[in-house]
Amino acid sequence: MEPLSEVEGRAIPFGRKNVDTDVIIPAHWLKTITRDGLGQGAFETVRAEAGNVFDDPKFAGASILIAGDNFGCGSSREHAAWALLDLGIKAVIAPSFSDIFSGNAFKNGILTVVLPQEQVDRLMEVAQTDPVSIDLESQIVSTPFQDRFTFEIDPFRKHCLIEGLDEVGLTLSRDAAIATYEQRQAGDMPWLAHGTERAA
Repeated sequence: MEPLSEVEGRAIPFGRKNVDTDVIIPAHWLKTITRDGLGQGAFETVRAEAGNVFDDPKFAGASILIAGDNFGCGSSREHAAWALLDLGIKAVIAPSFSDIFSGNAFKNGILTVVLPQEQVDRLMEVAQTDPVSIDLESQIVSTPFQDRFTFEIDPFRKHCLIEGLDEVGLTLSRDAAIATYEQRQAGDMPWLAHGTERAA
């Protein structure tokens, strides 16, 4: 997982409410055995609509998605986070998220920012013409027009995102402690290491 402390650039002003994971990545894309290419299927039904924001050239390469309330609801599918990553999205701003989606996004290095609806509306307006900036360290979303919106985030999630630590990375970061424990256990309970039963 790549470290993430700042995300800056154009933001896709999507804003639609109650977008479920089947809209983010339709079920027929779940047959893949790789994460690569899922961005092609991201928001497939929305992209079928004329004039949709996802195919608007001015938002090409955007790293931020501005969404509506209850984003990522519906079935639990990690493919939704994978599709957003493959699309180039590093952060999603919305008034609220499904808990399962928020967890999957975090585990895959995507920052989810919760802001009040009026602040999301302001960012939707700015995103039409100008970039948006997210500073995870200071927990501030800002615009070139001096808008500064603070957001809350779980300290553990913040630490993991900034350090680029997924579940494997977290385990590896404790390598020395694990090795010490295993050495002590081998001395205290040698029969475990040799697969033999403890003598009576």
